Order: sequence, then C-alpha cells, then structure tokens
Amino acid sequence: MAKPNPLQEQLLKAGLVKKSKVSEVAREQHKARHAKAATEPSEIAREAERARVEKAERDRALAQEQKARQRIAELRAQALQITKDKQVAGAGESEYRFTADGAIRTILVSDEQRKSLAAGALVIARLGERDVLLPRAAADKVRERDPGMIVLDHGQAAGSEPSAGNAEDDAYYAQFQVPDDLVW
Repeated sequence: MAKPNPLQEQLLKAGLVKKSKVSEVAREQHKARHAKAATEPSEIAREAERARVEKAERDRALAQEQKARQRIAELRAQALQITKDKQVAGAGESEYRFTADGAIRTILVSDEQRKSLAAGALVIARLGERDVLLPRAAADKVRERDPGMIVLDHGQAAGSEPSAGNAEDDAYYAQFQVPDDLVW
C-alpha cells in the first residue's frame, strides 16, 4: 500500500474520510506518478513513425523494381538460350535480304529455307550481332520472352495490326502478276 501524505493522515484522524478511501486515493496518486502513461505521442515520435512507414514503402517499391528487372533479365537469358539451341544453320548460297533497324541486311539461305521464310515457317532472329534462322515454334517461345529479338517474321500478320488501307491496297495490287522466281 502507498504511504498516505500528511493531509490524508490528518483527515483520517479527524474522521472525515475512511481508511479504505485514503489508501485508494494514495494508490491512484502513486500510479499517476510512476505509471507509463499512454499519453499522446510526441511530435518527434510521430515524425519518426511517419519516416519509418515512408522508408518501408520505398524499400518495397525498390524491391519490386529489382524483381521486375531480374525477371526481364531472366526472360532475355531464356530467349537467348532458345535461340542458340534451336537455330537453323543457314546453309545456302542464295542471299536473302530484309530490313532491320533501318538497314538492309543479308543472310545466306537455301531455296528451301527461302520458301520456308516466305511461308512463315522460319523466322529471322537476332543473336548478338548476327541474324539466325529459327523454326516457328522456337520463334514463338522467343517472342513470348523477348519480342525485340525477332527481326523478321512473315507469318506474324495476326499479331500486328494491319494498316487502314491494307484491304484496298491488296485489291489494287492483285491485278499485277508477280513472278514466282522473283528474288529481291
């Protein structure tokens, strides 16, 4: 029990208060003095909490960005590996010309490969500084992981939107016969 103060003792001796009431008030005063009061957090504490929350949000955002960069790097590595594993050897003496990055590029192909390229069964992909031939299935896997590696794909008309006048242009140019053996 907490020790009563002199005023409380005097009131108790005079009979104005009961001993239980004096001890209850003494306990409350003791608790008020020594207890860890759930007071309003100070301005510094609020500022520190706000800074901690902001730092946690920044850390989460940075971690998410880093995971995204790692995922992109992982997908590029997978696309590169697929390209290396599935490339078709350009065995031929015939030059096949195509445009890539604003320049006309050339790759040596056989007549069979030329027909496959025109039909969309083969695709030209970038492997480092050179261009390689890929079968359609491998090219689709590479496109899922890194579409920038695919340089030329004649069979990808479904993925790209046709231009506005495409149907009109096709109708107009249908009147001109193109020889089957035309090599550009």
